[in-house]
Amino acid sequence: MNACELTALVTAAANTLAADRSEEEINLLGAVLTQLADTLFTIAACRAACQKNEAKNS
Repeated sequence: MNACELTALVTAAANTLAADRSEEEINLLGAVLTQLADTLFTIAACRAACQKNEAKNS
């Protein structure tokens, strides 16, 4: 999948999720998904840092 296909998929998913939902529900869903993304980035960064530290100590 290339970048254009990925962004089209994300846009389609957002439109589908937002359909027939109130502004309040859309805002809450956005906040939850943002927190999910931030947590995934934190996990990835922590893993990368731990791997660097393990490599230095080996």
